[in-house]
Amino acid sequence: MAWVYILRGARRHYIGATDNLDRRIAEHKRGSNHTTLRFGDHVELVAAKELPSMTEARKLEQTLKRKKNPHVAISILQSTD
Repeated sequence: MAWVYILRGARRHYIGATDNLDRRIAEHKRGSNHTTLRFGDHVELVAAKELPSMTEARKLEQTLKRKKNPHVAISILQSTD
């Protein structure tokens, strides 16, 4: 199984895909990712969706990133349940 997720920091959002959501969120909170390192201690999971494969997760991740608006991406991710 794979996951597509959206994180929110103080003023930014991050869209990602992983095969282990708990591990990946912990990495973001530790600052292991240079993009979310700027979020500081405030990293909040705002949406996540489980998919059958990483191929499908990466495809959805790219679709969401192309939206350029995190609120639209969150809405799409939540509506695809």
